[in-house]
Amino acid sequence: MHPNRTIYIALAANLLIAVIKFISGAFTRSTAMLSEGVHSLVDTANQLLLLLGIRLSKKSADAKRPFGYGKELYFWSFIVSLLIFAIGGSISIFQGISHLRHPVPPEDPFWNYIVLACSFLFDGGSLVVAIIEFKKVKGKKSWWTAVHQSKDPASFLVLFEDSAAVLGLAVVGIMLYLGHTLNNPYLDGVASLIVGVLLTVVSVLLARESRSLLMGEGIATATQFKIRGIVERDETVEKVLQIFSTYQSPEEVMLLLLVRFKEDLDTQNITNAISRIQAAIRKEFPFAHYIIITPGK
Repeated sequence: MHPNRTIYIALAANLLIAVIKFISGAFTRSTAMLSEGVHSLVDTANQLLLLLGIRLSKKSADAKRPFGYGKELYFWSFIVSLLIFAIGGSISIFQGISHLRHPVPPEDPFWNYIVLACSFLFDGGSLVVAIIEFKKVKGKKSWWTAVHQSKDPASFLVLFEDSAAVLGLAVVGIMLYLGHTLNNPYLDGVASLIVGVLLTVVSVLLARESRSLLMGEGIATATQFKIRGIVERDETVEKVLQIFSTYQSPEEVMLLLLVRFKEDLDTQNITNAISRIQAAIRKEFPFAHYIIITPGK
């Protein structure tokens, strides 16, 4: 199974849906449908940026970036969250306000219903795949706890985007039906406003999580406790004074351990002990790519 299957499925679905929505919105003069088209187009661009971030994050370390390029993924994830607000949310809100100021009489919604049904099918299918994939890493944690503790933004970005897309489609569908039934042209603009607010909320949540990862999150307290135990089991160690850590990428962690060694050890003994401890930590936690151990008092 391709590791980025969820992203590729969402990319294909959003691109197809965006084209269909724009065509339908142009013919029926539905502002809400055009807003949904912008939403799908932004989501398509977001998938491409996520794939770019994943690709750049895989570059090997060099003299310029001795700890690798893993945080490229966090940077592009943050950009994605900003795009959802700056383009998706803002344009939808602007179109909604514009339509409320200058309402257009509702056209025959038949083709809009067809487009919404197809979109719901594609976006719903993509959402189901995203949920299944995220459940594999969620375990027994709650959904929000799993998102908050996740170090892989690609896993929850698609989940949030698809959820917002499905909710947006439901809002547009309901407002489209009510607008046509009640012959109320203002409800189309209301639908655009709701979609814009929905995208803005999703953007804020994603930006919060991506910013936290970009600034540097450390390993969990339980993991620190296990690493402390591994280190202090070594016969040369008296105590672990401090553990500093930061995620360089979802699969790479940098550790800095301040360790108090026993006083009767010479330099060679300490050097051997450091190599032994590093090997023991890597065996238990393969994601610890960079382990720096410094003697302290």
